[in-house]
Order: sequence, then structure tokens, then C-alpha cells
Amino acid sequence: MVSGSSNLVRYNRGMNVGVLGTGVVGQAQAAKLSELDHDVVVGTRDTKDKKIKGLKIVSFAEAAAHGELIIEALNGNAALTVLKLLKKQLAGKVLIDISNPLDFSSGELRLTVINDDSLGEQIQKALPKTKVVKAFNTMNASVQVDPASVAGGDHHLFIAGDDKKAKTEVEKLAKSYGWKNIMDLGGIKSSRGMEMILPIWLNLFGVLGTANFNFKITK
Repeated sequence: MVSGSSNLVRYNRGMNVGVLGTGVVGQAQAAKLSELDHDVVVGTRDTKDKKIKGLKIVSFAEAAAHGELIIEALNGNAALTVLKLLKKQLAGKVLIDISNPLDFSSGELRLTVINDDSLGEQIQKALPKTKVVKAFNTMNASVQVDPASVAGGDHHLFIAGDDKKAKTEVEKLAKSYGWKNIMDLGGIKSSRGMEMILPIWLNLFGVLGTANFNFKITK
């Protein structure tokens, strides 16, 4: 379990945020954070090849060093490799893990980590001094940053992580995006179920013909 409260972020002022990954998710998160007046940089492997309007592109190491809060939006197959190289820069920080261990090489979706492990757990194990919180991985990028776009925001965001204070900070961030319903599923081990939602998410995407949907839990 991760413990301690050093370097926990504060939302009563603009903060420094490092976003790792220049894909659709990384760009959506960075744009939203910039809109909320945070100082955002986006990390990529090769800065020479990346020019995204309105976003400051830097190396992974620079983004990790810049951020009080880190948004990890990497390809699931590359996440561990990249993050292990940033262990020092990420120590003591809250890292929101949005990645999923997806593999489409066979033509169909399969999870490369499943059942008795998860990518979220592997990231926490690789970064024992970082406060890893799994969040936002069960929905489309646009819904992550604009929950009101689906059912007026009446649906759920799931989070999981071993550090309670870190999860509280992630909840604050999510609320600043407009999230009303946030369900804490417990420790980082709950990443297993969160990542295993992806196959049914993909099925629903095919049936609905849109990615603009999400899950609502009722009882």
C-alpha cells in the first residue's frame, strides 16, 4: 500500500500537470486541464514528430518532472516500459492511470493482463513511491472530460487505488470536470475489474454505433 501525503496536489490554484501520451486520450485530458487554467505539458517519446495545436509538447522525462499531478494516457503495451524510466521523477506524486492492456494483433480484442493481475497493479508495483489511482479507463476520451455529454452527467466514474488521500485528490479533479457520481472501488487490485470492462465496452460500441455512452450503477 502506498502511504504518505507529500506532493499531493491542490485544486484551489492552477497546478502543474504532466500528461504522458499524445494520443486521443492524452490530448483530451490536456485540453480540458488547460481550459481549467492549469499549466499543462504533454510528454512524448520523440518531440520532433509531435506538434499539436495549443499544447506544449516535451519529453516524457520533462513532463514527469513538471507535473505535481501526472495523467498517464499511454498505450497499455508501452506504459510499464515508459514509466519505469521515470521512477525518480514520479516519486511522491499522484499518477492517474488511464491505460488499458489491450491487444488487437489477432484481429480481435484480448487483454494482455487479466484475472489475477492488472496493468494498474503492475504500474503500482513498478512505482512503489508513486500514488497510482486507476480512473477514466472505462469510457471514451470525450466522455472523460465532458461527463455532461451523456445523460446530463448521470452516470459513474470508477476509481481505484491504495492511497485514500490520492483518491480524494483525483475525485476533486473529476468534480472540476463536472463528474457527479464517483464510485471508489477500493484498492489498486480493483483495476482488474475496471480493465476487464473493456471487452463489453467494445461490444456496446458496436451495438450502439457511438462511443458516447457510459455505465450507471443503481440499486
